[in-house]
Amino acid sequence: MKTESSFFHLILFGALAALPTNAGPSTAAAKHSPAPEGMVWIPGGEFSMGSSVEAEAICGSPGVTRDAQPVHRVYVDGFWMDKTEVTNEQFEKFVKATKYITVAERTPTAAEFPGAPPENLVAGSVVFTPPDHPVPLDNFYQWWSYVKGANWRHPLGPDSDLKGKENYPVVQIAYEDAAAYAKWAGKRLPTEAEWEFAARGGLEGKLYWWGNDLKPGGKWMANIFEGHFPDKDTGEDGFAGIAPVAQFPTNGYGLYDMAGNVWEWCSDWYRPDYYAQLARVGGVARNPQGPPSSFDPSEPTQPKRVMRGGSFLCTDQYCTRYMVGTRGKGEISTGSNHLGFRCVRSAATTATASTQK
Repeated sequence: MKTESSFFHLILFGALAALPTNAGPSTAAAKHSPAPEGMVWIPGGEFSMGSSVEAEAICGSPGVTRDAQPVHRVYVDGFWMDKTEVTNEQFEKFVKATKYITVAERTPTAAEFPGAPPENLVAGSVVFTPPDHPVPLDNFYQWWSYVKGANWRHPLGPDSDLKGKENYPVVQIAYEDAAAYAKWAGKRLPTEAEWEFAARGGLEGKLYWWGNDLKPGGKWMANIFEGHFPDKDTGEDGFAGIAPVAQFPTNGYGLYDMAGNVWEWCSDWYRPDYYAQLARVGGVARNPQGPPSSFDPSEPTQPKRVMRGGSFLCTDQYCTRYMVGTRGKGEISTGSNHLGFRCVRSAATTATASTQK
């Protein structure tokens, strides 16, 4: 069975714990520097990365959570991280300043998609389009569509806009779009290890960033899918579909939305066996940057990066990757209306900038 990421790329053809350690000089200097606007300090340390939960049918791919095994020890230096996902308002400032055109706004070429009918080479992106009735969960074409004119300004297609949604996470962002914004902002995208360390908020070995109970005290802690997937999101958590940023409690480091709402790009190339590679080396992996290249056995020709956190579409009926140690993956030139990003800044970068003021 093909995964959803193959659909994201190929539909064009068809429709078109943290254990603190002694900080180095740059880390210590950054910690005591003024916080960059909208960012919080992540102290760094050693933790157990990955998930011991093995599921045989998550997101339509048998055994998909095995790529988050084995749990292994990792150390990351301290760094700054955006409190929230990058918002529409923030991304608009970047576009106005640079005249940047996102991947979804560019017309695909025959060179990029050899064999695609010319009439299908139209700018657009992938949109969740739920059916109006229950359907078997064996064919994601029933709830995903390639929509002409869908992009960050029009996340659901040309008839949608961002009016009143300035504080929502920007979506329909391909990997290079996220990287371009980060560079402009003097930041970068987080490594997968940084992302998970930050998401855990200082809690070691928990199923979710907040603990092991999905609804502690009956309270929803993240924007995920309630109801019957994919046809009916009841919005029991307060939101049917995407939510503005910062609508749920922060984790122990002061970060919002480290589970649910929208997926977030990480800088690592994706390989399902990367954790096994680290475990074979043994010891503690220090500041791992991911494998040197991408390889997904289900789509060996498609370059993919890691995504983390899950989205408003995650549900125990189909995809539970709001669990903090689990992984996602995405073809690098494809966005969707449940994929965004947040940025980080290295301690050395912030310390240098502070010294130069």
